Amino acid sequence: MSTPVRRRSAIVVLFSVLALLGLGVTPAAAEVVHPRQDWLRAATAGLFLHWGMRTSPGYTSCSAWENAITAGGWSPDYWITEARKLHAQYLVLASFHSRLGYGKAWPSKVPGSCATKRDFVRELLDAADKRDMKVIMYMTDDPQWHQEGRPSGSWLDSAAYSRYKGRNVDITTRDGFGEYSYDSIVEVAQRYPELAGFWIDNDNAFWERNGLYERVRKERPHFLLSNNNEDTPIMDTISNEQKTGMSPDYDYPQAVYTAAPRLIEACFKLPSTGPWWHNGSDSAVDYQLTIGRYVTNLGSDVKALMAETAMVNGKFPAKQAAFNNFLKGYFDQIRESIHGMHGGGYGHGGLKPGFWNDGAHGVTTVAKDNPDRHYIHTLTRPSGSTLRLRDNGYRVLKVTNLRTGAPVKFSQANGSLTLTGVTDWDQYDTVFRVDTGGRTGVYPANAVTVTASASAAGHGPALLNDGDHATYWDSDKTTPVSLRFDLGARKPVRYLALNQREDSVSYARSATEQSARIKDYRVHVSEDGANWGSPVASGQLPSHRGVSFVDIPQTTARHVRLEVVSTWAAASDGKRHKQLRVDEAWLGSAHVS
Repeated sequence: MSTPVRRRSAIVVLFSVLALLGLGVTPAAAEVVHPRQDWLRAATAGLFLHWGMRTSPGYTSCSAWENAITAGGWSPDYWITEARKLHAQYLVLASFHSRLGYGKAWPSKVPGSCATKRDFVRELLDAADKRDMKVIMYMTDDPQWHQEGRPSGSWLDSAAYSRYKGRNVDITTRDGFGEYSYDSIVEVAQRYPELAGFWIDNDNAFWERNGLYERVRKERPHFLLSNNNEDTPIMDTISNEQKTGMSPDYDYPQAVYTAAPRLIEACFKLPSTGPWWHNGSDSAVDYQLTIGRYVTNLGSDVKALMAETAMVNGKFPAKQAAFNNFLKGYFDQIRESIHGMHGGGYGHGGLKPGFWNDGAHGVTTVAKDNPDRHYIHTLTRPSGSTLRLRDNGYRVLKVTNLRTGAPVKFSQANGSLTLTGVTDWDQYDTVFRVDTGGRTGVYPANAVTVTASASAAGHGPALLNDGDHATYWDSDKTTPVSLRFDLGARKPVRYLALNQREDSVSYARSATEQSARIKDYRVHVSEDGANWGSPVASGQLPSHRGVSFVDIPQTTARHVRLEVVSTWAAASDGKRHKQLRVDEAWLGSAHVS
């Protein structure tokens, strides 16, 4: 899909800002949360469509490509129907793609690459509007592939664009293509106000110098802007492309490094290997990998953007079409655990996701309209008939196998919910509905005062229990570092819980991309805040996403101190080494029993 990510230097950013100011354009500020994002925040998934000049059998004539589309019986309703089968709410259309021949599926008046006479974009938008589906347009920034796949010559016509501009512009260069693509993006924005926005494949310095994003914000304030792999502040969304190497391999969010409430996509291929576009093959879809990715993204408040390889006529190869049919029925059975959900174990409460007992692994979800209704998605079953996970203080009233409707035996003790006698495990995702009576045994924020031995400016310890996961305490790259919790009087203490900021991967992807989470720790208690004695608990927290718990032997104390001895990131990761950020932390007086 993309070319290698190009990190912009501080010099480029500086000159971009100066150029914008010189043009009288004010650089847009980051808007992490905005009403234009509401529909995507409510969505579960999207369907990515790479469909252009090089779609098999491949075309070098624009008219031949268009004729093949029409002769094949292309219909926008087919794409919308298939997206619905995937329980998706939006489409991303990539025809103006560098390695697909820079084709435009609309009658563009900006010459320079292939443009169809038939307005496929208009037809898709009209059909999508009738069925409550959003459409986002993919736009590339990159001219480097302008000769790939051609026996001779280029996909790009600098002469035609130069005549249009009245001066010479070489659109095979980055700056020249930046100008050409700028004009093309503006044309699309003006021509199709019904669009939901743009999906940008990285960035171009010409766009930055000339205020492209600021112009889109001004002229189409409802448009979303999404960037591939780069967490660019002006963008609404960051998409994480085809991440691999996790264990289990389907747990895509382990490779995500941007924290909510930032809108986050996980963009991956179906089938998982091969090109992003149809190359003539009917490759298999890995059902377990794909369903696992979809569900772990859902359980982590990450949008699953799935790429299927549409043929020239728009239809999907047989094995992908079969998967879509399967997934419709499969997800229809558990619809209530997928739609209208928050990811569990993060900023909206919920049971602990991730690694459970006896090799089990999965995620949890929480109903947006009922914080006492939870779901456990068991993607990897335990070796036996028992499933155990942390209850996060929720008093469980009833557990049901969502697919079968059968009641499930359960018990609660020592901070965990245990399901027993489970024998009907689903091959991909066993889902349990968990009805609760709310949380118990958690000290309210106004009962605890938090201080820290070190803090970064603007990120003090009071933000640890302000009830807002969007604010956080920052250790100012200090380790060891300690957090002190003052209960005001001697009270029972049984555990400490933390939601660390999810702004790093949860495993070491490379020497420079590592986890910023707590590693070694010690816990002390004190009556007077001066004499602490020996640790009452110590150990190592795993580098896992979601809520973390430190159990404390049954005790009564006024002061509790967590000493973070080290974090997971090595010195080779200069950005995250010794970095520690925590969204919220709280003390529990007792476990549910």
